[in-house]
Amino acid sequence: MTRLLASRLAQIAVTLAILSFCAFALIALMPGDPIEVAIAGDPRLTGEDAQRMRALHGLDRPFHERYLAWAGGLIRGEFGYSRLFAQPVASLLGPALLSTLALAGTALLIALALGVALGALAASRPRAAPAVDGIAVMGQAMPTFWLGILLIILFAVTLGWLPAGGAADAGTGLAYLVLPVATLAIAHLAAYARHSAASLEATLTEPWIRTARARGASERVVLLRHAFPNAALPVLQIAALDAGALAGGALVTETVFARPGMGKLLYDAVMGNDTNLALVALLLVALVTMLATLGADLAQRLLDPRLREK
Repeated sequence: MTRLLASRLAQIAVTLAILSFCAFALIALMPGDPIEVAIAGDPRLTGEDAQRMRALHGLDRPFHERYLAWAGGLIRGEFGYSRLFAQPVASLLGPALLSTLALAGTALLIALALGVALGALAASRPRAAPAVDGIAVMGQAMPTFWLGILLIILFAVTLGWLPAGGAADAGTGLAYLVLPVATLAIAHLAAYARHSAASLEATLTEPWIRTARARGASERVVLLRHAFPNAALPVLQIAALDAGALAGGALVTETVFARPGMGKLLYDAVMGNDTNLALVALLLVALVTMLATLGADLAQRLLDPRLREK
């Protein structure tokens, strides 16, 4: 386990270094730069002003020098300044990441719990399988923006039980989380229900399951103690990928419910040519994605002793 952890952490560091270089190069290839945007917004700036600003921000230096200077500052914890929001990048990323984690993390846990429960129901009771499959199909077929608008119309406009959108106390208000969390959870539980049902159905036909039943174990014990730990392995990988994807911000859901999060922040940074903010936000999302995958791998080894030897 220790060897795996050390190896994966080294891989994460190398991947982040390669990703930072590629992202920096791609953004450098984009037409225009922040100075040109500033000149377009203020006609009083002259060509001499533009040259001084480029020299001040190091934009007149070769590409490799600019990258090394930026990467060195990043290693030292200097994330730079956001030109678009006129704030330090670190002060923007913290609230956005917390808001997204509160939304996406809660939705992921609810979707995982409900999806696995529905999958177990379908696998253990074949008569319930068509109903579970119908729920999964409906969850996958409904676009998140359409589902979110329906929930707003029903619970915010018609019934007036919940706020239609926004955030309170930096995104910690529970009432503001209910509708967006429900939207994301319904959209993601279908995959967990289907994969857990298929995995449990395959596991329940294994010889050791028949042996456990022959020894007199109840169906509940067979399902929870013997079948579920083995069937949970592929579901954990899907959850890890979803966690990484949602860490980047559920842009559509955040837009529908007017929640400030990583998705909206990344979109604004890229469209506004805010290099520092876009690069650091992208690396942060990649780091969360890889850490979620690492957590899933460690959980798999805890559930399956055979994997601990690898």
